[in-house]
Amino acid sequence: MSVPSDVELQALAAATGERLMSTHDSLVSAESCTGGWIAKVVTDIAGSSAWFDCGMAVYSYEAKQALLGVRPQTLEEHGAVSRETVLEMVAGGLVHSGATLAVAVTGIAGPGGSTADKPVGTVWIAWKRRGGYPRAELFHFEGDREAVRRQTVAAALHGLETL
Repeated sequence: MSVPSDVELQALAAATGERLMSTHDSLVSAESCTGGWIAKVVTDIAGSSAWFDCGMAVYSYEAKQALLGVRPQTLEEHGAVSRETVLEMVAGGLVHSGATLAVAVTGIAGPGGSTADKPVGTVWIAWKRRGGYPRAELFHFEGDREAVRRQTVAAALHGLETL
């Protein structure tokens, strides 16, 4: 995936908003490595309050537990950057909001924080429709911190197309 520009991210967000409006859905974002960037991009769209419920930027283990209901055992056994954690994050986003669709992201944007098995650019994204089954996908993005975060935002919005 190439690194999307601001214009490309705005186009993705606008298309997401149009789809959500047409299906009478609303979105919640639960974000770790993007720090609320998904929420920022979608709320840059005029009228987004009609389809965007809320966004939660949750970096610490404590915030993931308190705001999204991620279990301490999940974080201890699998770490913040894991399939298990992102699945609990996306479910928690729906539990703690009025939205019908959720997207959650957790990853290592860099430059630090990486390990041998989780290098910079490792990102988990999950999507879920209220009452449905979640879907999670592992990505390995290239580039610096901003590039990883931009690619994560784009992938998160693209993934909503299939819900």
